[in-house]
Amino acid sequence: MKHAFITGITGQDGSYLTEFLLEKDYKVHGLIRRSSSPNTSRISHLLDDPRWKERLFLHEGDLGDSSNLLRIVEEASPDEIYNLAAMSHVKVSFQVPEYTGNIGALGTIRLLEIIRAQFPKARFYQASTSELFGKVFETPQTELTPFHPRSPYGVAKLYAYWACINYREAYDLYACNGILFNHESPRRGETFVPRKISLAVSRIKMGLQEELVLGNLDAKRDWGYARDFIEGMWLMLQQPKADDYLLATGKTTSVRRFVELAFQYIGIEIEWQGKGIDEVGIDRKSGKTLVRVSTEFFRPAEVDILLGNASKAKSMLGWIPQTSVENLVQIMVEADLKKCKSTAST
Repeated sequence: MKHAFITGITGQDGSYLTEFLLEKDYKVHGLIRRSSSPNTSRISHLLDDPRWKERLFLHEGDLGDSSNLLRIVEEASPDEIYNLAAMSHVKVSFQVPEYTGNIGALGTIRLLEIIRAQFPKARFYQASTSELFGKVFETPQTELTPFHPRSPYGVAKLYAYWACINYREAYDLYACNGILFNHESPRRGETFVPRKISLAVSRIKMGLQEELVLGNLDAKRDWGYARDFIEGMWLMLQQPKADDYLLATGKTTSVRRFVELAFQYIGIEIEWQGKGIDEVGIDRKSGKTLVRVSTEFFRPAEVDILLGNASKAKSMLGWIPQTSVENLVQIMVEADLKKCKSTAST
């Protein structure tokens, strides 16, 4: 039985990865931050399942504390380590840049040092990001596209990316970067744009909210389904030789179009009027304003378009995403409608 250690186990990706590994007969250890109230809602169904009682373990710790981290990794004695933890909200990273760097950049170094000194045979996955490309030099982006991050989050991830490669080359560690483009799900945090949209649309449908307020409607992202991306992470650590891979759907969608798809699912056609910060989205049938723009949600430095070419992952790993952006929107709105109905009934 293989042992896996996951940082960020309570996040969107961590929860899906835990499900995936448990089904493959792994013993899974996860790092969680100490909190005065429970923060395990995304994995509560796994913690409550008697099947996993002897194979799922949580450890309180933090990527900012190297001594505690060493103790936990020694206890887990992992064959595979998945570093998913980070201060991952791009806009918030501008407000807490030092913390973002300490966890995203130096936290990765702390893990790599533990592996180098104590577990040189362990295989390491670093959750990298399409935010590395930032002000893109070419479209679509590949593993060879130059980086130009546009946020403290992207800069921290760039440090971690090169640290992973450096330890692979300097110490012959099995360390991989997964450059994952945007991947969403009903488990995504409610402040991330796609989830903010799906939840707001559901609440508007239920009469619990009047409007959806967003920032840059013209930003374009390569959005996929998080559940599809998890297998790609795992496949990277199953190869004979460590390497870096980009995972993406190969299709880019604007925030504006994501909004339109979400409203279409509940039977509302959005018509856009005005320009810039004065632009609004109106229900074509009723004439009611449902979408507004606010500078509050603009980034100091914007990433205009991200579009990935995952041909390397397809040919080397056999990885192919299964879910279109249209189906992703449907999955997310359906889940949030169910959540809103449950809330309304109580």
